[in-house]
Amino acid sequence: MDTPKILFLHGFYASGQCVPAKALREAFDGEAIVLTPDLPLHPKEALAFIRDMCDREKPDVLVGNSCGSFYAQMIAPAIGIPALLGNPHFKMTEFLKPRIGAQQYKSPRANGNQDFVIDEALINEFAELEAQQFSNNSCRNPERIWGLFGEQDTLAHFEPLFLEHYQHAFHFPGAHTPTEQETKTWYVPLIKTLMRKYPTQV
Repeated sequence: MDTPKILFLHGFYASGQCVPAKALREAFDGEAIVLTPDLPLHPKEALAFIRDMCDREKPDVLVGNSCGSFYAQMIAPAIGIPALLGNPHFKMTEFLKPRIGAQQYKSPRANGNQDFVIDEALINEFAELEAQQFSNNSCRNPERIWGLFGEQDTLAHFEPLFLEHYQHAFHFPGAHTPTEQETKTWYVPLIKTLMRKYPTQV
């Protein structure tokens, strides 16, 4: 059997060098390949990027945080792999509207560009995807999509919406973005269980 692959999808202000990404790479060192790419700013471009990466790398599981979970729950059912959605933010438009203007990523990007702009066009693109975000899931293995919710999360409160579509919700005593230790303590065991329970490789 090939070495398992995990594709981690970071949050909106983050990058592939954010704390949970690095913690996952450390935790799975020698056990699995953890891919932590920088995602494009625009959601349609990000989804196309993730789909292309899945076609090439064939990950065994998707792991998201916040906006990354928004993407993961649209892609994982469509390609038939399990996903762990960390603090999924299903209404990115609500998050972005108060933040219009120049912004900076909170962790280093591979291309060195830390600046970006939130504008109406970006918000409208997210709105279009929000309207159809659950359309793939009605009959595509909803038991394989698990949610992990921080009890101190002040940004995303979407567990009730998650439970309208999925059954498996877990909790950890942290905030919206997990610390290194929270990632290793709470995310890693669930990822291992998902890969063991729903193997994608024969």
